Amino acid sequence: MSVRDLIPWGRSTNAPVPSRMRDEPMSPFLTLHREMNRLFDDVFSGIGGVPALGGRSLGWPSVEMVETDQGLRVSAELPGLDEKDVELTIDDGVLTLRGEKRAEMTDRERGYSERSYGRFERVIALPFAVEEDKAEASFQNGVLSVALPRSAKAPEQGRRIAINGAKPQDTAH
Repeated sequence: MSVRDLIPWGRSTNAPVPSRMRDEPMSPFLTLHREMNRLFDDVFSGIGGVPALGGRSLGWPSVEMVETDQGLRVSAELPGLDEKDVELTIDDGVLTLRGEKRAEMTDRERGYSERSYGRFERVIALPFAVEEDKAEASFQNGVLSVALPRSAKAPEQGRRIAINGAKPQDTAH
């Protein structure tokens, strides 16, 4: 086995691992090493990023937010789901999308699947105040679209807090 075989080729990209040299015998330990690297890369894809489980990142579903003069439009891709599988709530400036994708195969059936199933939840802090009672949502072709109208009331302004230096008499205990 050469040192070249231990270098994690393509681990940070989707490039395939180079094949072995023609004259080198296939080592079961090298195969195990490569498969373990692939397994860890699948679980911890992207250093500093969100870990992935089963090919789906923890930030699933994928969301797109567009700010307009009227408010905010949020779209979420939910392939294979219907509106009955999804719950959408808004409370105190936070939009929550949750649901469950159920397996189509039963326990009695055997087969191969790369699809992922289970419960999911996505919490989105809204960038400005919206009129929660006027929010509308629609679901079509696996895409959830939410319209959140901008609130007419003035946005809450933060208060700046002055930072004072310590006074000499305050430092003695």
